Amino acid sequence: MTQEAVLPGKRVLVLRPEELSPNDQKMWREIRTESGAPANPFLDPAFTVAVGRVRPGARVAVLQDDGSPVGFFPYESGPLGRGRAIGLGVSDSQGAVLRPGIRLDARGLLRSCALSCWEFDNLEAGQGLFVPHAAEELASPVVDLAEGFERYAQGLRAKSPGFLRQTLAKERRLARQVGEVRFVYDADDPAALRALMDWKSAQYRRTGRRDRFAQEWITRLVGLLGRSEEPECRGVLSVLYAADRPVAAHFGLRSRTVLSWWFPAYDRAYAKYSPGLVLQLRMLEAAAADGVETVDLGSGPARYKESLKTRDLRVYEGSVIRPVPGGAAHWLGREPARAARRFVRNRPRLAGAAARALAEAGRLREQPRARVGHRRGPQDP
Repeated sequence: MTQEAVLPGKRVLVLRPEELSPNDQKMWREIRTESGAPANPFLDPAFTVAVGRVRPGARVAVLQDDGSPVGFFPYESGPLGRGRAIGLGVSDSQGAVLRPGIRLDARGLLRSCALSCWEFDNLEAGQGLFVPHAAEELASPVVDLAEGFERYAQGLRAKSPGFLRQTLAKERRLARQVGEVRFVYDADDPAALRALMDWKSAQYRRTGRRDRFAQEWITRLVGLLGRSEEPECRGVLSVLYAADRPVAAHFGLRSRTVLSWWFPAYDRAYAKYSPGLVLQLRMLEAAAADGVETVDLGSGPARYKESLKTRDLRVYEGSVIRPVPGGAAHWLGREPARAARRFVRNRPRLAGAAARALAEAGRLREQPRARVGHRRGPQDP
């Protein structure tokens, strides 16, 4: 399936991700490197191709000048031409990959793709084509490891001496009271991955949030990326064991130099040992030794991110909307709710009340499970 359109001075081919040729993918990566943007794996063609295998609406607009690719715009298309960032909901870095100096009109690009709107929630900084359409700017904390883990640990001790000391003490206590602690940075352990998904699903339910792993396409996507051998976009499963039992795990994506923090979780039976934090410190050390220069912790508030980060990137949330029926429908369906979330998020007291309400909703959802014979174990609240 190939569609063709014309922008002023550009030819636009709309392809399914699997129709990208090896040369297309090579040019995508070369243009990405030229742009100077961090090599985030979510904006690598391998991520788009993987999403294309689990999301039928996935597309890529290939911008050509004199027959040569000068840009790539991955997206998903739905009813009424309503578009969204590729992998929206799990993608932590979004946008177009354009050769430096290319000037485009965002609505004109959407028109060439037969889109009435395009929604994003983790648009990376530097996306001059789309940033003017952002409704909100968010902080996305990162950990810089370019100078090695020891240099990072020195800074962490200076900034949060109690945090590092207490976490290492809990790791020693875990070893004494449970059994030998072992960490594997890049594990081939399907059982640990299943445990991670179960822990994460329980966390989503407990906190009143949508369970991502209840969506088949996300589970399939994780499986595909876990088997990827692409050096610029492949899954890494890191596992912390105690007495040979997984107690914490993380599944993330990495390129040669960037590791994106994606799905972390731990067994709540061992919560008093903070196994998630122990895992994070071990993972940062191993990632630095493996050539990772930046760990992107992703947008969204979390106390542990504030403790670990060295700085913040800026990401953006919003929509490009064309003045057509599908664009109007998107605006009516999304923008009022987005404005309400922004209102709550900017008022800490109200945000705290909203978080408690979500947690209570999650608790109530869990109660029927207990009444029909769900046996409460050490993980349950």
